[in-house]
Amino acid sequence: MERISIDPITRLEGHGKIEIFLDDKGNVANTYFQIPELRGFERFCVGRPVEDMPILTNRICGVCPEAHHMAAAKAADAVYKVTPPRTARMLRELLYSAFYVTDHTTHFYALGGPDFVMGPDAPVAERNILGVIHKVGLEIGQKVIQARKYGHMVIETIGGRKVHPCTSIPGGQTRGINETERKEIEEMGRWAVEFAQFSLKLFADLVLANKAYADLILGDAYCIPMHYIGMVDENNHVNFYDGLVSVVDPEGARLGKYAPAEYTDWIAERVEPWTYLKFPYLKKVGWKGFEGGKDSGVYSATPLSRLNAADGMATPLAQAEYEKFYDTLGGKPVHHQLATHWARLIELLYAAERWMELVTDAEITSNQFRVRPTETPTEGVGIVEAPRGTLTHHYWTDERGVLTKVNLIVGTTNNYAPISMSIKKAAQSFITGGQVVTEGLLNRVEMAFRSYDPCFGCATHSLPGQMPLEVRVTDSEGKLVTILRQRC
Repeated sequence: MERISIDPITRLEGHGKIEIFLDDKGNVANTYFQIPELRGFERFCVGRPVEDMPILTNRICGVCPEAHHMAAAKAADAVYKVTPPRTARMLRELLYSAFYVTDHTTHFYALGGPDFVMGPDAPVAERNILGVIHKVGLEIGQKVIQARKYGHMVIETIGGRKVHPCTSIPGGQTRGINETERKEIEEMGRWAVEFAQFSLKLFADLVLANKAYADLILGDAYCIPMHYIGMVDENNHVNFYDGLVSVVDPEGARLGKYAPAEYTDWIAERVEPWTYLKFPYLKKVGWKGFEGGKDSGVYSATPLSRLNAADGMATPLAQAEYEKFYDTLGGKPVHHQLATHWARLIELLYAAERWMELVTDAEITSNQFRVRPTETPTEGVGIVEAPRGTLTHHYWTDERGVLTKVNLIVGTTNNYAPISMSIKKAAQSFITGGQVVTEGLLNRVEMAFRSYDPCFGCATHSLPGQMPLEVRVTDSEGKLVTILRQRC
């Protein structure tokens, strides 16, 4: 049996490799999407004070520390049974909306976009952010940099640091913002709304108007019907910071909604011995293996999933784009995973609009941004929508607030089974017997995971057996003496 390895895979956060196995006729028999790294935050957070978690867990990832900061803060609120004041909740969500603008901008222009702007078969040296800027113009590259700059300025103002924010604590925030800061954030927010609209127009002109790209998006190679989850507000509209998690089946029927403390009634986790990433699935449906469809508990949590799981967007411009999205793609739900790139830009617009709603609220500059916890700490769950999917932090503590157990279901962890399935289907669609396997062909396989915008640095917490270890012992001249191995 022939084996093709894509190692390392590219344009993602973290590390991973794809193993493709061909049968005797040259067709794809199976694929494995392996994650060879381990972070282990679930283990080494035990023994730490729970109030450390918003600062400690945001070190899981340098790309989305804001997501872990917020999920940890909300979990710590729940541990202490305290509800932050409205101003504190708005400040957190304002920071989070600015973070979404920076993160979605990064993925579209630097990670996922080059496959469409430059083309999936373009030379590797050109299929990147520099190639995109060269093709679309330096002015657009400057807009991308400006979007990220403004987002990080807001994060620093509210969160204390541009990376790894530190101001969300049990009961609220350590500081608020003044009127001068509010005006600056409002001005940047107006620019962000225009940038999001510009990005959607660019997508329409470069991707949707290109028949080859449209056919690729709507083709069968990247289409897998499955369940979807995503956080919604009281009107069943998409919300990133607070609400209930909506669950819909492959036909779009809502199976229910769950609060953070109820997630164990809905989500179970499975471990396989060949990877460090867990496989969550819907407990009420059950694990049927790596299969899509109504009878399989496999679900995804992505921008596309959030749109599928919601009844609309909570802001007017994003709602208009939401309606255009489903009108163009034939109604809800959409199972074409490459359409996630479009959904991500609709979320970019929503985040910018929500930024403006929050910064223009009269209470945003109130000095009532924290209440002190008074209850004995016990157990708590915090959930936010990370850009890559629903992020769950679950903490157990003793009566002193010291952690005794931690469980994390990270955004990408939700999507591990769908990513594995998408890679296999793409490989089977593009690699057939007798065909020369080119780099461009393998890139089309990689495109199957890029739509999920995975972050494997965040997601790897399972330890299936022993840590694999290889020690190579050499003498003073560099000659190999022996190899000591410890395998899983």
